[in-house]
Amino acid sequence: MDRGKLRTRYHTVVIGAGQAGLSAGYHLLRRGMRPWVDFVMLDANDGPGGAWRDRWDSLTFGKAHHLHPLPDFELATPDPTEPASAVVSRYYGEYEQHMGLPVYRSGPVVSVSRKGTGSAAGFEVELADGTGLQATTVINATGTWSNPFWPSYRGMNTFTGLQVHTWNFTGVQQFANRRTLVVGGGASATQFIVQLDAAGIDTRWSTRTPPRWKDFASTRDWGLEVERRVTEDTRAGRPPRPVVANTGLPLTGQMRAAIASGLMISRGPISRLEADAVVFSDGSRERIDAILWATGFRHALKHLAPLKLRTAQGGIRMSADAVSAADQPGLYLVGYGASASTIGATRAGRRAAIAAIKHLKQHASGMAGTEASGYTTVHPEEKSPQSLRV
Repeated sequence: MDRGKLRTRYHTVVIGAGQAGLSAGYHLLRRGMRPWVDFVMLDANDGPGGAWRDRWDSLTFGKAHHLHPLPDFELATPDPTEPASAVVSRYYGEYEQHMGLPVYRSGPVVSVSRKGTGSAAGFEVELADGTGLQATTVINATGTWSNPFWPSYRGMNTFTGLQVHTWNFTGVQQFANRRTLVVGGGASATQFIVQLDAAGIDTRWSTRTPPRWKDFASTRDWGLEVERRVTEDTRAGRPPRPVVANTGLPLTGQMRAAIASGLMISRGPISRLEADAVVFSDGSRERIDAILWATGFRHALKHLAPLKLRTAQGGIRMSADAVSAADQPGLYLVGYGASASTIGATRAGRRAAIAAIKHLKQHASGMAGTEASGYTTVHPEEKSPQSLRV
């Protein structure tokens, strides 16, 4: 994290040091890229852990979604009652140190823009402090956590009760003695309802469409089918649909019991909010004191706006490998589309690293004989991208 190690030009800049970014960094190392010389990793957080750093303490490791291990560094068996945020932050920090990854905690990246044309094309990466880095390739691994989605309903601004999003949820104590409405059709919404009910909080549930429960234990290869559908969307430039739209809700034993008790029954979509109540689309009205918006997140890609990646449909057109931005050679998105899951993020990091190195080899060939070939004019001690291993 020493600023003295930071250069102004790199073969590859990785933005984000969560699971996908760490995986990409590992595979760049494995293929001959030197830390702080050939590539650097930029992270907006003030410590390791990625988005897990901000998870609420009541989300213990035993209750969290399965954490896929990072390459060549198995996660020991942690205490299932320890907060997942602490477990993952420690694990990622140990990984950074053990692998010698060049993570620079720069604060948020402000913008990524195109620099140069033809075979000399690359990227300009602007940091929050005004520093500009030049890179031939960029691997973007910023995830979604910093971009919570708040829906818009008539009366939201006049509702006088508490409004909390998953993003700033700290625990069920926020809702003590409050009749609470949980809004959202994803797995996190169902988990919040169970937590709130267990704490004795009177809870209601609202979803835009009827919940689709699915017994994953009895369905083979469902993950591959979901990945195929998401990849079709992103190759066509359509925005990826929410995870639950492709997977359905996991029908566990706990959820079966909650459905049977009447707890996990959706009241349907919201029509409007009043000062102390919600009116549903069927015309029914319920007094409420608090709303927990479990309405998900959107990809945190604002810093890529100068690249004009969005299609008319609102998505980003991806290549067949599901990580390469089809309209910006040298840019790779991990954690977007089919690589948004914990398993997919690790695989995507590897694919992005391999694709970046292939691009660097092609770039070096195109620049052969020019002053900028292999960046040798700037850093004589660097190895040429042509010697990198794919």
